[in-house]
Amino acid sequence: QVQLVESGGGLVQAGGSLRLSCAASGRTLSSYAMGWFRQAPGKEREFVIYITRVGTTYYADSAKGRFTISRDHAKNTVYLQMNSLKPEDTAVYYCAASPRGYCSGAGCYRNLNEFDSWGQGTQVTVSS
Repeated sequence: QVQLVESGGGLVQAGGSLRLSCAASGRTLSSYAMGWFRQAPGKEREFVIYITRVGTTYYADSAKGRFTISRDHAKNTVYLQMNSLKPEDTAVYYCAASPRGYCSGAGCYRNLNEFDSWGQGTQVTVSS
């Protein structure tokens, strides 16, 4: 497993932006697919976005046009850029690593069990 630490969360007004970081240690992330999930109070953890080891990305409908995932292999870090934030984006955001480095399509990486390493989460609060 790889150890993951998220950072960058905080309080932002609607329409604002945040960039979350997910720094890894213990292993290089280059062979992993990485995902971001979020969990709002009283709700199940939901998929937001993923990026494969070769850079293929897929976005949940809620993230399309507003969120961008990227990875920096040199820094062993994955980022989630969130723009045009809405109050409904308020949640704890988690990054996760999947040893299944590549998959293609909407059905990939939706199951939490596909990920064997998780960060502790970072709170994002969007005020109206």
